[in-house]
Amino acid sequence: MTAVDLVQEGDAMVLRPPATLDLPAAAALWRPMLGAVAERRVTIDASGVTKLDSAGAVLLLEAAGGSELRPPQDAKAAATLERMRLALAAAPPPKPALQPHWVSRIGMAVLNGIGGLGRRVSFLGEVTLGTLAMLARPWRMRRVEVLRHLAEAGTAAFGLCALLGTLFGVILAFQSSIPMRQYGAEIFIPNLVGISLLRELGGLMAAIILAGRSGSAYAAELATMKVNDEIDALATMGVDPLAWLVLPRILATILVMPVLALVVTLSGLVGMGFVMATLGYPPPAVLSQLRQYLQVGDMVGGLFKAACFGLAIGLIGCRSGLKAGGGPRAVGDAATGAVVASIVATVVLDGIFAVLFFRLGW
Repeated sequence: MTAVDLVQEGDAMVLRPPATLDLPAAAALWRPMLGAVAERRVTIDASGVTKLDSAGAVLLLEAAGGSELRPPQDAKAAATLERMRLALAAAPPPKPALQPHWVSRIGMAVLNGIGGLGRRVSFLGEVTLGTLAMLARPWRMRRVEVLRHLAEAGTAAFGLCALLGTLFGVILAFQSSIPMRQYGAEIFIPNLVGISLLRELGGLMAAIILAGRSGSAYAAELATMKVNDEIDALATMGVDPLAWLVLPRILATILVMPVLALVVTLSGLVGMGFVMATLGYPPPAVLSQLRQYLQVGDMVGGLFKAACFGLAIGLIGCRSGLKAGGGPRAVGDAATGAVVASIVATVVLDGIFAVLFFRLGW
C-alpha cells in the first residue's frame, strides 16, 4: 500500500512520498499529492525515495511546482529526477487551447462554408475551361481511358442494375396492387410503375448505383495518386492532371448514366410484368397500358436527368479524390465523402427537376 506522510516541521508542512515511486505508485498517489499541494504550501521531501522511474519523477516535479523539493539521497533516483527535470524544461507541455466564444465558432463555420463553396466553384470553373480547351483540340482526349471507364462504370454495372431494377419493379407492383385491388384498379398498375420508373426512379436508382460503384472508385484512385504525389509529378512533367485524369472520368459518367437508367427502367418493367402475370393480366394488356400512357417525353426527361446526375457524380468523385489530404485515412475519407455527397447532390437535383418539370407542365 503506497501512502504519503504530511507532517508539520516548524512553520512548514512537509510531504514525504513513499520510498518506491514507480508507475503504479505514481498513478495511485497522483490525486492525493496534487490535492495536498493545492490546499496549502508544502515542502516535498523526497530524500527517502530509493526507487524512482520517469512517472514518479514527473509526479514529484508536478507536485513541487514553485515549492521546495528535496531531492532523493539515492544517487540513481536523484539522477532520474534531474534527467526528467531537464527534459521537461527542454520541451514544456503545450498549454491547453482556449475555446473560442460561440459567436466566433459560428463565424468560423460560416467562413469555412464560404471557403468550401468557393473551392467547389473554382473546381467547376477549371473543369469548364478544360472542357472548352478539349473541344478545341479533341485529339488530346485519351479515348482509350474513356473506353476503360465506360466499361468499368457501364458494362460491369449492367448485371447489378438489371437485378435491382427487376426487384424494384416487383416491389412497386406488389405494393401498389394492395390499395388498387380495393377499387378494382389493378389494370392501372403498369401506368403507375412505368411513369415512376421512366421519369424518376430509374435514373435515381442508377445514380445511387453509379455513386456507390464508380464515384467512390474515382475518389479512391485519385486520392491514392494524390497521397503518392503522382498528380504533382504529372504537373511537374507538364501534363495537365485535369485533362489526363478528370475529364475522361466525367465524360464516362455522363455517357453511361442514361444507359444505366434505361437498364433499370426496362428491368423494372419486366419485374412489374411478372407480377401482373401472377395477378391474371396477360402481357398484351400490360403493353397496351404502357403504350397508352407512356410518352416519348417521359423517357427524354428521365434520360436527361440521368445525364445530369452522371455529371454531378463525376464532378464530386473527382474533386473528392483531388482534395484528399495526407495520411492513411485520406483514401477512405475521400471515397466516403464522394458517395455521401453524390447521393445528396442527386436527390437535390432530382427535387429541382421535379419542381421545374411541374412548372413547365412536363
